[in-house]
Amino acid sequence: MRRNKNASETETAASRLTESALFESTLPFGTPDLMRVSAFQRYLEELEREDARSSTRMSALSPSLMQDLMRFERGEGAGEGPDLIEVLAAAVRHARNLLVHLQNSDRVLPLSVFPVERLAHCPLRIEQLLAGPLDGLTVLHVEPAVLRPPGDRERTLVGETKLYTPLAPLLWQLALRGGRDELLPEIAGSTAYRVAPGLDLRGLPMNNALAAAILRLQRQTTNLREIAEWPGLDRPLAMRLLNGLYLQAGLIVSHAHPAATNESWFSGGR
Repeated sequence: MRRNKNASETETAASRLTESALFESTLPFGTPDLMRVSAFQRYLEELEREDARSSTRMSALSPSLMQDLMRFERGEGAGEGPDLIEVLAAAVRHARNLLVHLQNSDRVLPLSVFPVERLAHCPLRIEQLLAGPLDGLTVLHVEPAVLRPPGDRERTLVGETKLYTPLAPLLWQLALRGGRDELLPEIAGSTAYRVAPGLDLRGLPMNNALAAAILRLQRQTTNLREIAEWPGLDRPLAMRLLNGLYLQAGLIVSHAHPAATNESWFSGGR
């Protein structure tokens, strides 16, 4: 009973927090009035005191998703949470709607992702978010999404339509420009890669080197070491590209292909 009560209280508090974060302020240029990180951290500490037995970032998530995310916890003693790309990859893999609270400078930016509908919601217009640096975004808190996607049968807690955006471009930009330049664990190791037939990447920004690499990966199966040697690429960019393709559900990963064995001396994924 205590856990159910706490889960209900957490959902109510999260709802109030999200509604507050979505309030459009009178600041110039329509900038949303986002909560300060210090105030949000006090909110998390209050939740931890209410139920010290569970992690406030993950207690309300499904057990399978919780286990997946807990694999990615890094340096908990230093106050570091999961990697943003790992969290988003887990959401896509489990097809679960998530609310991810991000630290953006000294403010908290709530990002809701809806993998089935391939949508995201953010109080900051996506054009404004993507126009700035993405490598400084860090995860503060992860929980089930409070908002619902447009057209949800419950017709409750649906945000402003103009603040919903396609998920694919956001995942692509975060993979290529975010803070992670290492392979996701699911695609690391002695592995060969190929782009899935019919993958539609229209509308995703990429330079000529990335476009050429994707075209080659549609025609051949190869490993990370070879991809990193292609014109215009290096190892970090090749890993970002593979992460981006994985997040688009467009990467075929093989551990048995002959090309995978050629990477073994150079692997480790990190």
